[in-house]
Parts: sequence; C-alpha cells; structure tokens
Amino acid sequence: MKKLILPIAILLLSATAVSVTAQDMQEAYERAESMLTWNLTGKVFNSNVNPTQVDDNHFWYMINAREGNRYILVDVANQTREEAFNHTRLAEAIETATGSSADPQNLGLQNLQFHDDATTIQFEREQTIWNCSLETYACDAVQSIQRTAPFSVTSPDEQLAAYIDDNNLWVQVIETDERIQLTTDGEHHYGYATDNHGWRRSDRPLMKWSPDSKKISTFRQDEREVGTMTLWTTREGRPEADIWPYALPGDTIVPMLERVIIDVEERSTTFLDIEPDHHRSSNCCGLIRDGYWVDNEWSSDAGKLAFVSTSRDYKEVRLRIADPETGSVREVYHERDDIFFESNLTSRGVPNWRVLHDSNEFIWFTRKSNWGHLYLHDLETGEMKNQITSGDWNVIDILHIDHDNREIFFTGVGREDGRDPYFYHLYKVNFDGSGLELLTPEDANHSVTLSHDASWFVDTFSTFTEPQKTVVRDRDGNLIMELEEADIEDLLATGWQKPVPFSVKARDGETDIYGLMVLPTNFDENKSYPIVNAIYPGPQGGSLGSRSFSPFQRQQAYALAELGFVVVAIDAFGSSPMRSREFHTYYYGDMADNGLPDQIAGMKELAERYPFIDIDRAGMYGHSGGGFATASALLQYPEFFKVGVSSAGNHDNRGYTYYWGEKYQGLLEGDNYENQANHLQAENLEGKLLISYGTMDTNVHPAMTLLLVNELIRHNKDFDLIVMPNRGHGYADEPYHIRRTWDHFVRHLAGKTPPDAYQINR
Repeated sequence: MKKLILPIAILLLSATAVSVTAQDMQEAYERAESMLTWNLTGKVFNSNVNPTQVDDNHFWYMINAREGNRYILVDVANQTREEAFNHTRLAEAIETATGSSADPQNLGLQNLQFHDDATTIQFEREQTIWNCSLETYACDAVQSIQRTAPFSVTSPDEQLAAYIDDNNLWVQVIETDERIQLTTDGEHHYGYATDNHGWRRSDRPLMKWSPDSKKISTFRQDEREVGTMTLWTTREGRPEADIWPYALPGDTIVPMLERVIIDVEERSTTFLDIEPDHHRSSNCCGLIRDGYWVDNEWSSDAGKLAFVSTSRDYKEVRLRIADPETGSVREVYHERDDIFFESNLTSRGVPNWRVLHDSNEFIWFTRKSNWGHLYLHDLETGEMKNQITSGDWNVIDILHIDHDNREIFFTGVGREDGRDPYFYHLYKVNFDGSGLELLTPEDANHSVTLSHDASWFVDTFSTFTEPQKTVVRDRDGNLIMELEEADIEDLLATGWQKPVPFSVKARDGETDIYGLMVLPTNFDENKSYPIVNAIYPGPQGGSLGSRSFSPFQRQQAYALAELGFVVVAIDAFGSSPMRSREFHTYYYGDMADNGLPDQIAGMKELAERYPFIDIDRAGMYGHSGGGFATASALLQYPEFFKVGVSSAGNHDNRGYTYYWGEKYQGLLEGDNYENQANHLQAENLEGKLLISYGTMDTNVHPAMTLLLVNELIRHNKDFDLIVMPNRGHGYADEPYHIRRTWDHFVRHLAGKTPPDAYQINR
C-alpha cells in the first residue's frame, strides 16, 4: 500500500489550524473560569439590604459598598440616611479596648444593637459584650457572653436553652449554666424532639417555645423499627459505616410523632390526646422552618396550642386546638385535596394559616379554587365566613396581620397582567376581602421587610436584567425615600453580559412558560451554537429560582456558555408551585415526566426564533432532581438530547426518602413507581451520558445511581462515571466536577478537543 504523502504547505496549514484550535479552547476555558461563581462574587455593590429595626422610626443595615462594608442608620420619620458611625474611629476604639486589630472596612459587628437614641451601640466580640459610645468613641466591656449549650434552642426571654442529651430534652439556665432534665423516658430511636430522619439530621431539638418561655411544644419520635440506610466512609484500612433510620415509599413502619407539651417549671410532660402524627408538614419540605418545628402556633397567653396534622399521603390536613394543661384536643377544620395539599407555595415557606384567638377566627390558605388564596373561618365551627383573596393568581406569604384594622399584608405572584407571573409583589387586604391594594408598583421582583407594625417597609426590587434598587414606602405603598441602587460596573468590566429572559409555549401549544437564555460573551449571531438545558424539575421549585438580579444562574450557566454554548433554563409544567394547582401537579404520579416535553417544545421554539441555535445539538445537565431529569431526558428522548451530565440524581424514588416520593408520585401501590425508574429504561441510551455521585450522599443515596449503572452495563451501553469519594450531596461545584462537565460537552456536543486536564482554581 502506498503511503499518502501530503504537500508540506498542507501539513503546515494543518498544524497551524490544530495549534489555533487548541489555543482558542484554552482561552475559552480561561473565560469560562472567570465566570464561575467565586470569581464574580464581590463584583456587585450596594445590592444587599437586610434591615434590622431599632425603634418605631429607625432601622439599620450593612451594605456591601465599594469602599467596604458600611453600616447605615435610617430615620424613616425624618427621611434621613447616614452612616451609623465613623467606621475608622470605631475600629480604633475597638482596638484600644480589646487590644486586637479591627478593620474599618469590615468591622463584622455580631448581634449589633443600637441604644440611647442611637448614641450607643452594643455588639459581641471575643466572647464579650461591648458597649461603645458614638459620641466619645469609648468602648467598655459589659459582660462575658453566656454560652448556651451546643445545638440548643433559646427561649423567647433568652433565659433558657433547650437541648437534647441521651434522647431526652433538657434546659440550661443560661446565666448560671444549671442543667435541668425535663424528660426521662427517651430511648434510642424513641427520643424527644429528635431531628434525624430522611436527608436531614441534626442534634438541635425540633420544638416550639411558648411566648412566656414556660412551655415547650414538641414530640417523641418513634422510629425504633424503621428501616435503615447505610453509607461507607472511605479511608485507609476498613471503611466506616454510617447507619440511620430512613423510611422509603411503601414501608409499613415509618416514623411517628407523639405530640407532647412540656411544662418547664413543673418539669412535667403532657401527651396530647390524639393518635401519633406522621412525619409530615402541610407544605414542602421537612418539619423545620426558621429553626423551629413547623405547623405549631401558640396563643399569645400560651393558654392554647394550635397545630396542623397532615396525613401520610399529604391529602388530608386537620387544624386542631390543644389545651396544654390537660392534653385535650379539639379538631377545628379538615380539608382534603385529592392530589396533595399545600399551605404555602414556596419550598420551606411558613404555612399560611393563622389562628386569631381574640376574635375567635382563623385564616386558612388553600388551592381549592385551583389558585392559592386566603379564607376567613370561624374558630368554633370551622365554617368559612368569607373568601379574602381570589382570582387567577397566588398568595405566597402572610407577612403581617393588623388585628386592630383587620388587614393582612402578604406577598403574591401572577396578579399583575403583562408581568412575569413569578415576580413577587406586596399587597394588603381587609379581612372581608375588600380593599385589596398593590403596594409595590414596579414591574420587577420585590423583596420586602415590614416594620413591626407595618407602618412602613423596605422594598428591594430587581429583574434578571435590572439590578437592585432599594426604597422605603409607607403602609399604603407611597414612596418615603430611596436608599440604595446596585452598582454593577465591576461585573460588566469582566465581560459578563445580561441574560435574555423569554417566554415560549409549553407542550400544549397554549400555555406560556418562562425561561432564561445565557450567551457567550463573544457571541456572534452569524455562528451556530449547540444548546444546553440547565434543568431542575422541581416540583417544589423550577430551574430559574429567584427572579431577582444575580450574576449567577443554576449550575454555573454563565461559565458553560463561554465554551461556545447557548445555555437555557425553563420552568416547565410541574416544576413550580407558583402557577396554578393544575400547572404544579401536572405530572403527579409520573415524576419521570420532569416537564421534559415542555423543555423540548421550548427549545425548539427558541431555535425557530433564533437561527444561531443548532437544535440538532441539544444537551442537558442537572444536579439532584436535575440529575434525575437529565438521565431521564437521554433515556426517554434519545433522538433529541444527544449529551447529558447527570449528577447526584434520585433515579428511582423507591430508594429515596418517603416524604418526597409519596408526595409527588403517590403512595407506593403495586407497580405505580415503575414509570419513574430510570434504570428500567437503560436500554434506550444512545447519547453521551456522564453520571456522577457522592459516596456519602445522605440526601440522594448512591444506590439509586448504581441501579442505573448496573442496567447500563447489562445492556452494554457506553457511558462515563465519576465517583466522588466521601462527598455528600453538594459536590457539583467542585472544580474537578465542573471541569469534567465542561470537557464532556465540549468533546461530545461541540465536537472540539478540550485542553488537557485544565486546572480550575478556587
């Protein structure tokens, strides 16, 4: 056979082309690295306003100013905004008093309080409480900080701290460090206030103090016969087992909660006179909100405890009132949702029910009209008195109830025509449903903090493309004063470009669904780009998350785009509770749907709209639920999705915590979970799939991934696998995993050669 001899000129041209391509890819990776989260952090100034109220007319906040963190004091009545103190003089005063250095650009004042008409401040430093005069700038030590027991919950009067020791509940008298045992009959897997099931485990007790700090609402959790999960820590020699109770869908024995009231002064325990409750809350997800056991509400005089019990299948909820002294319980109201009930539409949002003991009423949230709204009920009979809000939109959070004026201040979405239906706005309404008012008029996503009496509020608003602006408004929404406007000059100097919001039609060709498109900084509309979908299917929250301005998007989307991809995120059917109940529950009982038909429809519509999108080169990546959806996409739609990166996916919810699958797939009955199991479709793989998992993932157990891996092997399928030893659930942003994700898409979707072992620094 004759050798093929190419002319020298062609050989030189070929070598040059290879060299240029390699250099181009090296530069692309460097640009991508510059767009990673940690390299963009600190490029936006004056954006974070988290106010802390001092008195009726004053609040303070710390702002991330260009010259450093600055403390700002605001007088609402006089409409003044000024630095709370001279940062340099205060730093010098702290150094003089403590003998340790203090940075005026980053004072880090812990538990800061203002006293004496804001002429004195108090804060914690080096285990000491300090007072500093803002007139003389002299600082004095007040007292040593009384340390509370580890993993404890402090009482409202800050005198006691409740904690768990050997499965029993104790309190610490903070001032004297006296320890008092409250219960004595707790035992292993049958303990008081334990927070140790499913993906969450903590030594901090799950409980709710009464307002007078004399009683505790909690439970004894029975999980003695619950099945266990096991993980193995890798180390030299023998690995170490981590074993804990973890109920799965269909288990006959699951954790049960025996509700109790503990009288701290009497050191007595009263079990409520009801059957044990399931390990459930009335909305997604888990039992804890703001550090406390959810669905519990004490009356102001601590004479009654209101609580909501939720059935195992999430379809039945019951509002009950307990007598803390006797343990007697009265059922006030019962509601059934044939799919699943939600008392708040945000993941880990505080349930939107409130008991008004003084007026013998309660406010109730339900989606029985297909939309999430508030209703007023009689507390004695449970009968509805009137609907408070109505329409094709949703209430999100009750923020304040004005009992005297019988007004409710709340956030809502989807009410204002022509706006992104995911934008938060603040409203107020009368108990009888009259007088509904929009208090935040701008077409943007609003984050608000109300004063204690709702006479004024701080409003920060922004969009995907317009950075934050913060103002103060009165209770009627009238502008009082402007506070801050975000500075993104340094962000733009990096080359970062604003994303492109869009709406497209869902699979039905009628429903609007919303998304975001990220383009490379060197974008050329005359070129052709592969499209990659960054997915999180929910159902408790979709791919886009918050609508507020941010230089970051899901799964490092801006970085991936720099490698020559159009990256999109779309909130599909079933992915978000912010739309109607019908929208949110669209694929109940078929979690493998994952909104994928909507993702495909949306991506195709974008390709028709933008000729630079090459729809024949479509990929997807995601973590956790997004990992489940990505693998499912390549297995269900191999003709469309060519490349995917699936990390930490719950590929078969029969192996995932029962309080997830039993809500969104339903109770396990016969073979009704088979339609969502990825490993049962392994034979369909045609594209290039990269799978990863962490060996110590207590959230999504590795066994689900290994089921898929085993079936791919059995069907003789090619795939790539990354095992992250001793990692938990949150490894997706590790530099190695990011680089391997980039390489996978560059090689298989863009058809290019990535740099050899590119090193991402963090």
